[in-house]
Amino acid sequence: MARASAADRLTEHYAGAQDLPACTVLSGDEILLLTEAADAYRAAAIRLGCAERTHLVMDARSDWGTALAAAQNTSLFGDLRLLEISLPTGKPGKTGADTLQKLATMAGDGHLPDLRLLIRLPQLDRATQQSKWVLALKAGADWTDIASIPRTALPDWIDARLRRQGYTADAETLAWLADKVEGNLLAAHQELQKLALLHPAGALSLEQVQAAVLNVARYNLYDLRDAMLLGQADRALTVLRGLQAEGEALPLVLWAVGEEIRILTRLAPHVHGGLEAAIRSQRLFGAREKLARQALARVPAAAWPPALRHTHEIDRIIKGIPVDGLLRDPWDELERLVMRIATAGSRRR
Repeated sequence: MARASAADRLTEHYAGAQDLPACTVLSGDEILLLTEAADAYRAAAIRLGCAERTHLVMDARSDWGTALAAAQNTSLFGDLRLLEISLPTGKPGKTGADTLQKLATMAGDGHLPDLRLLIRLPQLDRATQQSKWVLALKAGADWTDIASIPRTALPDWIDARLRRQGYTADAETLAWLADKVEGNLLAAHQELQKLALLHPAGALSLEQVQAAVLNVARYNLYDLRDAMLLGQADRALTVLRGLQAEGEALPLVLWAVGEEIRILTRLAPHVHGGLEAAIRSQRLFGAREKLARQALARVPAAAWPPALRHTHEIDRIIKGIPVDGLLRDPWDELERLVMRIATAGSRRR
């Protein structure tokens, strides 16, 4: 029987919790798992008497005074309150960093007895993890990193989810479903819910799952960007062809690919000096910054300007202007551009 994931065990923990820490931090990049953990935390907070919830979505430019005010705004009736702060970029800025440290210290020292503080963060890069505000949170809060489900563990994760709904499936079926959802947990979650509507509890055959799930892999421009920059050539080609089959507008797909190439072309000259400032000037943060750094480390700096010219040439083909040496079909030429980036540097040691 498949073991529950760490995220599922956290959700189960909140379901039976008799109290909640004064300050809790949930960190991770997998939207489904982070959302489920936060939902379970809120349900526990309501069960334990939280009558009021304030949710703030913050970044470096936000007014962090509102967070302090919300924390110190005591209830007229002395009820337990929940303050939830979401920081999607993982970059609070100096004022935000100072505020988060102050809130964690106040909560940990018992100065906010009627408040439960929940902070949601993305997976932080190594440099941010060593910052003062993160170290202060880790010292004073109940911090949980919610790891993403690796592709190799996805069949087990699906198995556990099916069993929770009262279903079983053999290894072949689980592997097929894992391949079909392309590692997208949200897509997998939706398909498991669909199966629950279509079939009574019990064993599911491969044929039943295939009939329900066939052609449900969902592709988006972010999937294409990620695969291309990570050097996942097969994945990038699959996503690009999926976007074409689903009728995505070619100019929009080219724009998404070209925008990444433009940014990285600007960053490439700074790889050996001044990269931090260059990255900040391009306003790259969190997961997107990490992708950019990985691509810059893999792809030779000299490869970016020709790739950018290739982007402009494909734009000309889309507008009906032939380009010598290039294919007539702009989708085919876009495949060549994506492969150009996805495979660049793959033979270097």
